[in-house]
Amino acid sequence: MKTTAQPGKKPFEFRLDLHSGVPVYRQIIDQVMGGIAAGVLAGGDQLPTVRQVAVDLSINPNTVVRGYRELEIRGVLETQQGTGTFVSYQKVKRDDVERERQLNQLVSEFVSRAGSAGFTIKDLLEQLYDRQNDTEKNRR
Repeated sequence: MKTTAQPGKKPFEFRLDLHSGVPVYRQIIDQVMGGIAAGVLAGGDQLPTVRQVAVDLSINPNTVVRGYRELEIRGVLETQQGTGTFVSYQKVKRDDVERERQLNQLVSEFVSRAGSAGFTIKDLLEQLYDRQNDTEKNRR
């Protein structure tokens, strides 16, 4: 799924993993947050409409609304009536202890899931480096 792209910038795409056990609205939240963290999404970028996400992913619009609404509450997104939903310019603030706790939890879950699928930490690092290089190319 693609958003309204700025010239020279690759559009953001949502992808769902229906076998992950992670609720769809949570996957939407995680992908937006991941896009911001990776630099793929930045303040002012427009996300696709609720209707467009629902149609493209064949999901209930209320699921998209739930994800977008939670991101609005966190200050990550802003919805402008009649214009669309945009990534906020406001930086979401978390204290260092909470940030570190969340990162450790994510890394532990990531390594655990990858290990149960037969991947090594070396495999993960190679993919992360490739992803970082792809992100840097897309910024140019």
